[in-house]
Amino acid sequence: MAFRDAQGRAAVLEDRCAHRHAPLSAGRVCAGRLRCPYHGWEYDGAGRVAHVPALGRDARLSDELRGVSYSAQEQDGLLWVWPGVGVPCSVPRIATVGEPGWTRFIMKTRFRAGVEACLENFLDCPHATFVHRGWFRSATGKPVRATVTTLDDGAVAEYFEEPRKRSVIWALFAPPASGMRHTDRFIAPATSRVDYVFSDGRAYNITSTCCPLVDGGVEVFTVMSFRFPLWGPLVRLAFEPLSRWIIRQDVRMLDRVADNQRRFAPRHMQSTRADLLAPAIRSWRRALAERRSPPPAGECREVSLVL
Repeated sequence: MAFRDAQGRAAVLEDRCAHRHAPLSAGRVCAGRLRCPYHGWEYDGAGRVAHVPALGRDARLSDELRGVSYSAQEQDGLLWVWPGVGVPCSVPRIATVGEPGWTRFIMKTRFRAGVEACLENFLDCPHATFVHRGWFRSATGKPVRATVTTLDDGAVAEYFEEPRKRSVIWALFAPPASGMRHTDRFIAPATSRVDYVFSDGRAYNITSTCCPLVDGGVEVFTVMSFRFPLWGPLVRLAFEPLSRWIIRQDVRMLDRVADNQRRFAPRHMQSTRADLLAPAIRSWRRALAERRSPPPAGECREVSLVL
């Protein structure tokens, strides 16, 4: 449960009162304190119980009366929360924040699939020719060269001579004759970043962070940024609903995958070299979970695939 304390700082507490475990999200914020809806216990930004109405205003409360608080940091218009042990040194930056000429909007989407499945989906080109056929991509049968490079915070894939045909997105929002640079980047532990940069000045950045939910599934926060000279706010009128439609297609497919995984006995998923960033995603996340050193940076491989 997120709120602002008496000093205006963002604070995040577990959505559970320490008294009788009522949901704090059903309460309210009063003078910078989060008040439980059940017995009115009030929490400060550090999770300490600052007031118990039944004991009166002058009651001295034990420091052991407290809820669970989490480290939180506001950055780039988002609130980043760390529920784990220790505090990370930094959080991923939204590359376009603070740069002139960019228009952006934020989408929040819930998936029944896990974090790794979502990350692989967001950074996977081949699926788009089937799941988003006609909307974002269509199969052309054209060979495409790609490189995959490991980084000190994940990995990046870059595509060369990528086809741009037969799709609504390319027809409406991409210049047909200009050069294009496309990169897909995994940022450990749970962020994907997709960049399209065109030689005429237009550009698109899609940064998504996956947040696992206690009751299963993942909530994904996506910042859609685009630079479209002169017409950015007008372009958003069409681009935003189209983006939401495309991500709903991903939701439907990944939900089917998650349901099918629950239906059958666990089995190792098979991959090919066309799954460009999947090995980096899995090896990085496994290393972090086991507190081992992550894969080394600077390794590069070239892959040929058909889109």
